[in-house]
Amino acid sequence: MSSKNLFNIEGKTALVTGGSRGIGLMIARGFVEAGAKVYISSRKAAVCDEVAAELSEFGTVVSVPADLSTEAECIRLANEIAEREERLDILVNNAGATWGAPLEDFDDAAWDRVLNLNVKGVFHLTKHLVPLLDAAGTDDDPARVINIGSVDGIHVPALETYSYSASKAAVHQLTRVFARKLAPKRITVNAIAPGPFESKMMAATLEAAGDSIARNNPLGRIGRPDDVAGTAIFLSSRAGAYLTGTIIPVDGGITGTR
Repeated sequence: MSSKNLFNIEGKTALVTGGSRGIGLMIARGFVEAGAKVYISSRKAAVCDEVAAELSEFGTVVSVPADLSTEAECIRLANEIAEREERLDILVNNAGATWGAPLEDFDDAAWDRVLNLNVKGVFHLTKHLVPLLDAAGTDDDPARVINIGSVDGIHVPALETYSYSASKAAVHQLTRVFARKLAPKRITVNAIAPGPFESKMMAATLEAAGDSIARNNPLGRIGRPDDVAGTAIFLSSRAGAYLTGTIIPVDGGITGTR
């Protein structure tokens, strides 16, 4: 095989959850600019529709809103994709929530909201999309599942985000479990663990300590959209076809040099 088109994803079909903002939007934009057909899903229908319309300037982008904190909604989203597509090449499980509070105030709501979306949502949506992913995968070009974890699931976070960091560690382990389970179906499962990026979830932290975070990063800066989009494109292309069960920190060296 020629290495000429090693990083090409043109013509592939992808679903990016949480694709209307933050990391999900960065990946969705990268995919569509690289020639993929992209479905984006998020809880707020109006925002999802607006972002899909904006991204359609670069290619085919379809809005399919859903609240993935329940299995019923995961099933509905999977069914809507199945009504439109015979196969799905790429699933990016990015939709997520965070919660910060002092230990004494961290109650059930702080766990349920985060785990229902960040862990159960990833599990249920992947499970219900296996038939479409299976239809896309081949020996040379498997279907891809890319879960968005976090460096906070690798190291101990500075903030009191107990359920968030625990959920991302769970996503990393679920990635490995799914990688083994789905390999016979020619579906690879990997995770990207982002460090600090400009997003709504990180906005307050970056506003309060962005300069310090950048200064203490080995590469001396906050992540840029191309950093995470490029990693997702790599994993989705022929260049990433032989990787599965990996957790890739995209963090400027925070975890690798600690």
